[in-house]
Amino acid sequence: MAVCCLSMFLVGLDTTIVNVGLPSIGEGLDVGTRGLEWIVDAYTLVLAALLISSGALADRFGRRRIFQYGLALFGLASLLCALAPSAGVLVAARAVQGVGASMLSPVALAIVVNAMPDPKERAQAIGVWASVFGLSTAAGPVVGGALLEGLDWRSLFWINAPVILAALLLSARFVPESRAERPRRLDVPGQILLTLVIASVVGVLIEGPHVGWTSPWSLTCYAVAVVATAVFLRTESRRPEPLMDLGLFRRPVFNGAVVGAVAVFVALNTTLLLNTLYLQESRGWTALAAGVATLPLALGATVCAPWSGRMVGRTGARRPLLLAAGFITAGGLCMVGLTPHTSVLLLLTAYLLIGIGFGFANAPITSTAVNGLPPSRTAVAGAITSTARQLGAAIGIALAGGLVATAAPQEIASASRPGWILVTACGVLLAAVSRTSRPKE
Repeated sequence: MAVCCLSMFLVGLDTTIVNVGLPSIGEGLDVGTRGLEWIVDAYTLVLAALLISSGALADRFGRRRIFQYGLALFGLASLLCALAPSAGVLVAARAVQGVGASMLSPVALAIVVNAMPDPKERAQAIGVWASVFGLSTAAGPVVGGALLEGLDWRSLFWINAPVILAALLLSARFVPESRAERPRRLDVPGQILLTLVIASVVGVLIEGPHVGWTSPWSLTCYAVAVVATAVFLRTESRRPEPLMDLGLFRRPVFNGAVVGAVAVFVALNTTLLLNTLYLQESRGWTALAAGVATLPLALGATVCAPWSGRMVGRTGARRPLLLAAGFITAGGLCMVGLTPHTSVLLLLTAYLLIGIGFGFANAPITSTAVNGLPPSRTAVAGAITSTARQLGAAIGIALAGGLVATAAPQEIASASRPGWILVTACGVLLAAVSRTSRPKE
């Protein structure tokens, strides 16, 4: 359990740790906001696209084996990131990191579930799992800020090396090998089409503000997204073992969980990116100060994630989802009037509210997605919601970056206000999603 949670912490940490270092990376590699968005989203985009296939590979070839391959690839890519001489190399290395991360998150959870046959113990383990994920995602800016205080941006990637080495050694000693009794076939056409859909959507969100929403490049992305989605749906509906079980989307409860997962991670990643650029570029804070400012967010997520899990077990998913919606909405509303001189107390209050909302959201979303499904379908349902989370992260970064891409430092506060309206809207959407959840599940 500890080894697998260590890998999960690493995946979540690398989703957000780079955010606080973006100004330093931009200065060191002479790259603007447009390139910085790709440095963040290259990781989340690839991770979102490959999560389901990596789970299928692990079921077929051995979960510990794929887990260790993922650790090794993640570690190698981290070294390449640390040594990157240009933004292009860093983006490519971040994409390879995403490939390695896709072999860690779903595979480690499958290892834990397989190693704990007792239902009560398994439920407690999944609760700890959710807490570690929430903590790692929220802690990224704090850890990143501390590293940047005494070192340069490359330390954000060097820090992975000892963690990867420890996880490799411990997994060889303590993690048992396991495989699915009936592994799913790899769906190569479905994987290619899903990657095209995600890449075209995220790509146009990042590049659109710069090249124009009606430019030939943007129009091409629209066409690719529409055609790839249509072909993906047609292909998946005809395959005996599809990458994505489209039958799950006939359940309104499952659709609500997927939409909720996207909304929560759009809100979180919009918050983290806007926070970094506003505090460091507009207000002149150091990376450490900007990271410390997110401590209330990390605290709220850490405290409320296990509380939410217990609440789901007692009363169902609706109540914690409503709480998550209320806190995220309140946090976004605190920031819609942001100025270059907004009080620090209001900033910290907003981050705390959003962190509490994030903490309350994860357990009920996962519970809602898999509730009532047979064991053969819960793994795929969980993988789809994990994909939705990473897609939300990529979209949040792309949208937030687009808002402030051309803003001067003194204009970032006003330019980011639509982003805080977006965070508020995500909270409202989560409240609507809660209506699909039964009070007691």
